[in-house]
Amino acid sequence: MTGLLPLLGCITVSDNPKAEVKSDPIEMSESRIELGLGYLQQGNMPKARENLEKALKHSPDYYRAQISMAHYFDTVGETDRADKLYRTSLRHHPKNGNVLNNYGTFLCKQGEFDQANDYFNRAIKQPYYYLVSASYENAALCALKAGKKNKASYYFQRTLDHDPYRARSILQLSKLEIQNDDLSKARLRLIGFHQHFGVQIASLKLLIELEEKAGNTSLKNKYENLLNQLIVNS
Repeated sequence: MTGLLPLLGCITVSDNPKAEVKSDPIEMSESRIELGLGYLQQGNMPKARENLEKALKHSPDYYRAQISMAHYFDTVGETDRADKLYRTSLRHHPKNGNVLNNYGTFLCKQGEFDQANDYFNRAIKQPYYYLVSASYENAALCALKAGKKNKASYYFQRTLDHDPYRARSILQLSKLEIQNDDLSKARLRLIGFHQHFGVQIASLKLLIELEEKAGNTSLKNKYENLLNQLIVNS
């Protein structure tokens, strides 16, 4: 699922405390968030925690500092602390789509599928929330995890209504369409995917499965040859 929302532009961090005092608290919090999440991605947990704690210190009520620290706790397996911090952020920002989306992602990881679905939908309904496609995709992936394929198909379609070129949703929806024997729709979707993104291993595998199911041996062989060429050249 889609994780924390994208970082803002790069901001230079000063190690001079006096310089930080003179800066805008949100700006300094953002700079520490960027560093902290970068360290987290690299697996440097001590540095990640240090910077994310500084982000909270600069701006304790800033939603991105709160959910970034919660994401850290979740990553290191401290789920109770993560849940507590997400709930704190929700109390401070009950109508913030970013907070609602990220808490939904956390809940889905814990297997709380119905609650997660509720938070994704609450995020989607917020005015001035511009990452609706991300929340629909998260809702779809969570529905898949819960074994609710029809609901997942609906959410993937809603994702593509808002962002027609969201690659993951195109592939996932095509896969579900193949499983449901809606082969013509899946074929058109995957051909459109190739026109926009070029030939990909994942899309070729789906087309091979599709044409095998359709009994089109020549097309199946064609896509198998393309797949082999792509693997050899990758």
